[in-house]
Amino acid sequence: MATVLITGANKGIGYETARQLIAAGHTVYVGARDAERGRWAADALGGRFVQVDVTDDASVAAAAKTIGADGGLDVLINNAGIEPRQADGGFIPAAETTADSVRAIFETNVFGQVRMLHEFLPLLEQSAAPVVVNVSSGLGLTRDLADPAKPTHFYPDIAYPSSKAAVNMLTVQYAKAYPAVRINAVDPGFTATDLNHHAGTQTVQQGAEILVRMAQIGPDGPTGGFFEAHGPVAW
Repeated sequence: MATVLITGANKGIGYETARQLIAAGHTVYVGARDAERGRWAADALGGRFVQVDVTDDASVAAAAKTIGADGGLDVLINNAGIEPRQADGGFIPAAETTADSVRAIFETNVFGQVRMLHEFLPLLEQSAAPVVVNVSSGLGLTRDLADPAKPTHFYPDIAYPSSKAAVNMLTVQYAKAYPAVRINAVDPGFTATDLNHHAGTQTVQQGAEILVRMAQIGPDGPTGGFFEAHGPVAW
């Protein structure tokens, strides 16, 4: 059985992924920025809590030190992410999008994953079967957003799909740099969570399935790929 860390695991897809992996017999660190919510989630699930704010270098470094001292890590699931919805659930219009508003999304969705990988890859390399799962989105596929025949073509936001396209590229480049680590991106699909004001058409159980599956691949599993519930997705 593996030792797993999931960021943003106190709710939504991250929480459900933790639940399923714990049920499968794995040891799971429930990573959360908010200590109170994170401890509640870990206690409810039967997991271990670790405080980690992926936007903060010191927080990520402290989490890596804690998990390293506890015995190490086999699987990292970079799940923490945000989407720039307004209070009414709508999107920021392109004309009102600023560099600062885009930077705020990248700080969590992109730079957060880089922080996590920088601190945790040395731990993962000590595992006999290290795995990284980067949570991405089908909205990161440029070819689909550019195609009027695709449903995602009509998604209007600037920052979120750009951040997920960056996650896809990070996945490819890190997989090449660390060939002994299985590093893949996944698309959970349009899942009803706080991220999208519960507008999604899937349950969290359905959304978590691909995260759980890819977290449990072995040393002979794929790397540098993009996967959804139905299988691999062409970049």
